[in-house]
Amino acid sequence: MQIPERGLSKQEILSALQAFKSHDMDWKAGRVWCYVYNPGQDPAEVMNEAYLSFLTENGLDPTVFPSLLKLETEVVRAVIDLLHGDSQAVGHLTTGGTESIMLAVKTARDKARVERPDIREPEMVLPKTAHAAFHKAAHYLGLKPVAVDIDPQSFQVNPQDIQKAITGNTILLVASAPSYSQGVIDPIAEIGKIAQERSLLFHVDACVGGLHLSFMRKLGYDIPDFDFTVPGVTSISTDLHKYGYAAKGCSVVMYRNKDIRKYQIFACTDTTAYTLINPTVLSTKSGGPMAGAWAILNFLGEEGYKRIIKIVQDATQELIAGINAIPELRVLGRPAMCMFSFASDTINVYQLADEMNKRGWYLQGQFATPLTPRSLHVSVNYGTASNVKALLKDLRQGVERVKQMTPIDSAGIRTMVEAALQAPDPGAAFGQLAARAGLTGTDLPSDMAFINEVLESLPDEVCNVFLVNYFNDLYV
Repeated sequence: MQIPERGLSKQEILSALQAFKSHDMDWKAGRVWCYVYNPGQDPAEVMNEAYLSFLTENGLDPTVFPSLLKLETEVVRAVIDLLHGDSQAVGHLTTGGTESIMLAVKTARDKARVERPDIREPEMVLPKTAHAAFHKAAHYLGLKPVAVDIDPQSFQVNPQDIQKAITGNTILLVASAPSYSQGVIDPIAEIGKIAQERSLLFHVDACVGGLHLSFMRKLGYDIPDFDFTVPGVTSISTDLHKYGYAAKGCSVVMYRNKDIRKYQIFACTDTTAYTLINPTVLSTKSGGPMAGAWAILNFLGEEGYKRIIKIVQDATQELIAGINAIPELRVLGRPAMCMFSFASDTINVYQLADEMNKRGWYLQGQFATPLTPRSLHVSVNYGTASNVKALLKDLRQGVERVKQMTPIDSAGIRTMVEAALQAPDPGAAFGQLAARAGLTGTDLPSDMAFINEVLESLPDEVCNVFLVNYFNDLYV
């Protein structure tokens, strides 16, 4: 693309943009079981109008746009209240869970720099099920992530293993409510006790669960304590654009008090430009996500959220039971809410994902690890809840279709990968491997089963380089 010499008309622009979507998955039809969280037409319309009405306002300077300060303060206070924070608890809106997690890690690091200057190589202890955003934060901020094994049946971390992993360099403990991969809540109360005993900060990643679990609790579901009710919890991240059903670009990071939160804030008067004060990573921030979040919270209210959560939980239980009734499939662990994964001992679930994709469904593949089997992830939301029976029907048919296919030669792929790792020119060998897997050029691959087999066979550090190189070529 080049900037046109003369501008296009409004209709030409909108038609072109709509055409770009022609190959996107049809999330509005409720067939994408991750990434998108649809509250329904009426809430979405209200939220979209609110979002657009504040699209241009800039959250950089609250003295110019006090409306955004009010929106942010009210949304954050509402979420803090839902997660049982007291009047001392504070927080900020961010662009998403990754930024919220990044800020919690940055806060722990900067607090340690002031209060524990003897630590030169700070560490955070986290379960292997913790979200990759923590590893990203460690990479960006110069921390060492100490990943602790989880129980291969419950998929929870053992608090004693967390305890054993703590060293003199530990500055932060991490747990999930729930973990994304299997939807399981870690033993937050027990880890909170350890954090108190060792005088450590403790962050709970409730990006997917914060709102949903809180309303489940209000509906009478048996939910273990995971929020500020646990004394040792010092910070929590909760996304509004997931199960809060707000527009994309809105999460909350919360702290038990201002004495902790102050290490998050950055200020700079060291230049000739304006004074810069940033509570979060971004400087310029559109007011759109703030207004959208405020609108959806007030439009749905507690009654609306409870209604949605009940529908979603009923659909989840029907889907779990239906998947477990398919002899070749099994749901992993005991999911706490509407997120889970399922595996198979008899068919290749990557081939099943491709088959479901051909039928118009998107299920998210997850690689095997020494503690977890390869699996397909499902996030049920209000927009997909009505499609449970249709999904189960196609899953049953998909399983039968995969049973008729020629199985992928997993052992042969592993041999091929091992040979590439030992080749005199690994770069050339992996170039050939990428070509065979369809990971070359700027075209997106259609089938992912073979690609996933190759990627799963690679050591993590090699796979990460492989993917970085692919994305480096994919984008301009």
